[in-house]
Amino acid sequence: MKTSDRYLKIVEWSGEDSCYVGTCPGLMLGGVHGNDEAKVYAELCQVVKEWIAIHEQDSTPLPPATAGRDYSGKFVVRLGKDLHRELAILALSEGVSLNSYCAKVLREGRPAYGSRKTPSGKR
Repeated sequence: MKTSDRYLKIVEWSGEDSCYVGTCPGLMLGGVHGNDEAKVYAELCQVVKEWIAIHEQDSTPLPPATAGRDYSGKFVVRLGKDLHRELAILALSEGVSLNSYCAKVLREGRPAYGSRKTPSGKR
């Protein structure tokens, strides 16, 4: 396995830029772009190798790997009391747990807080 294989490489279409954009989160800021998805990926792989070489040349440690990581399925989110209350009420109104409600909101990518009235009639 090459050192570069330890880092997640993402190539996606950007409507805003009207081109493909390749990034390597966790290793480098910015990215590469172009009109050919495969060429953008190839260029991204080359840039990642160059970033790794710079780290080695400067004797600076590489950031933690971003590819192939295991995830526990749990993370802690700190939020204000008002948002916690709002989410809890919305979950109750749908008859599900707060955890299930928040997972649904994250999965669907839709706003929840302040987006509709709670059973008490408040936003």
